[in-house]
Amino acid sequence: MKAIQYYGPQDIKFEEVMVKPPEEGEVVVKVMAALTCGTDVKTYRRGHPVLIKSTPSGFGHEFSGIVEKVGKNVDNFKVGDRVVAANSAPCGECFYCRRGEYNLCENLDLLNGAYAQYITVPARIVKKNMLVLPDNLSFERAAFCEPLANVVHGVERTEIKAGDTVGIIGIGPIGLMFARLAKLKGARVIAAGRNPIKLKMAEEFSHADEIVDLKKYPNPEKIFRSFTEEEKGLDVAVECVGLPEIWERIFSCVRPGGTVHFFGGCKSGSTVTFDTTRMHYGDIKMMSVFHHTPKYFRMALDYIASGNVEVEKLITDTLPLEKVEYAMQQHIDGKAIKFLIKPNN
Repeated sequence: MKAIQYYGPQDIKFEEVMVKPPEEGEVVVKVMAALTCGTDVKTYRRGHPVLIKSTPSGFGHEFSGIVEKVGKNVDNFKVGDRVVAANSAPCGECFYCRRGEYNLCENLDLLNGAYAQYITVPARIVKKNMLVLPDNLSFERAAFCEPLANVVHGVERTEIKAGDTVGIIGIGPIGLMFARLAKLKGARVIAAGRNPIKLKMAEEFSHADEIVDLKKYPNPEKIFRSFTEEEKGLDVAVECVGLPEIWERIFSCVRPGGTVHFFGGCKSGSTVTFDTTRMHYGDIKMMSVFHHTPKYFRMALDYIASGNVEVEKLITDTLPLEKVEYAMQQHIDGKAIKFLIKPNN
């Protein structure tokens, strides 16, 4: 098959490779739709010690497709099934899984290889985190299940409710989806960013109540407060950038009694500083969540199938498999939200 192989930072190649035959419990999926992702862009730029453990490696992890082959003892899927698979599945047996904290599973094995004509899905994911698509759901929309599952996890754990005023800094695809789900929860949403393509999507996709161009209004603390009741501050502040300086600034945007959700992951080794007096005496809840679980992956599929989250609006363009490196560069240059990759066109 044709596939993108990852060799190192800024070193990916479009090559012919062998399709891995399915072992017991595994399935081979013909990839009908794959999506570019901010994590893939970071990996392309500087590597990723968790996602890429050895090289050359498959690349990409958001996809949907058709079951091409099944290994022995696969009884929940058959050849021809239209499916979407997550990029991980918990073991169910470790310290964290026994406590229901499946996203923290000590044996979470992450799947890569979506930028290819075929992908072999490990047995654990087949068993716990692969779903058959509704007949009327396109492959393009279904491929959004994995990134949306992370956002569903974040929104549910934040306990956003109707009437909350929610401010979001960082409106890449994750921030845009977070804003959309907050709106569906009945919140009043203020979205802030700098990229004109993404600011447009904050209106057309997220349906945010207020959209702040941080190039024109570089002081998010002041403008967020101006949109809140009595200018007390946000009920919920969400950081979707992953920069320590933005973590610190968004902390200043929340009201006493509010919640700060640090959703954007910072570079390893980063540190931040907070006003402990304001945090303690302001009764501010600080939180963060990582990854997703089978429960949230299923919820993401339900959200997309309902039509309430029009994920297809986030697709900047459709590209063939050999254009993945071009897609990475477009992301780096701030000219895209997500690309749809069609490996088998």
